[in-house]
Amino acid sequence: MEPVTLTTDRLLMRTVGPQDTDAVYEAVQDPDIQRWTTLPSPYLYEHVQSFTHHLVPEGWSDGSMFTWGLFLLEGRNLVGMLNLTMRSMSGAEIGFWGTKEHRGNGYITEAVLTASRWAFVHLAIDRVEWRAEVGNTPSRAVAVRTGFTLEGTLRSAMVNQGVRRDCWVGSLLPSDLSLPSTAPYLPARPSSGRPVPEA
Repeated sequence: MEPVTLTTDRLLMRTVGPQDTDAVYEAVQDPDIQRWTTLPSPYLYEHVQSFTHHLVPEGWSDGSMFTWGLFLLEGRNLVGMLNLTMRSMSGAEIGFWGTKEHRGNGYITEAVLTASRWAFVHLAIDRVEWRAEVGNTPSRAVAVRTGFTLEGTLRSAMVNQGVRRDCWVGSLLPSDLSLPSTAPYLPARPSSGRPVPEA
């Protein structure tokens, strides 16, 4: 697939390439980004070169990962990064970070909604999954604001800096954005409260 450019009221969402290497490298030196994401830490220049020169274009080319740099429409400053990684034929996992100087303005929320809507319509998927290490309250706040249903905590489900960690998990479905699903969805009925018999 060729890279797709999206826009919101305030953002240009476009793929990143070699011309963005320095801006991405500078942004990712933020200790909070390195603490709460699974990026290498310390994040070296060779890491960002691999990302902008190889990982991003290869992800678009083979349809495995769709990455956008988030730039202000006015001024073209980098305000964050977002990607959708395909986990199955019908599901993708969303990841994102915001630059320190632009947090708190709702830019990531705009981008998450825009990318999720695009994925439901153009990738024909039925679930976008969000995961974040337990304690990453800014990421959780974005998920809540964008309508993700928080589904619980997964034990030892994330590796960050060589350590297995618990993570929160949530989902966004097409119906949450008033869009149709590609396959019928039959939600589980609420429990009757009776104990489940032992096997």
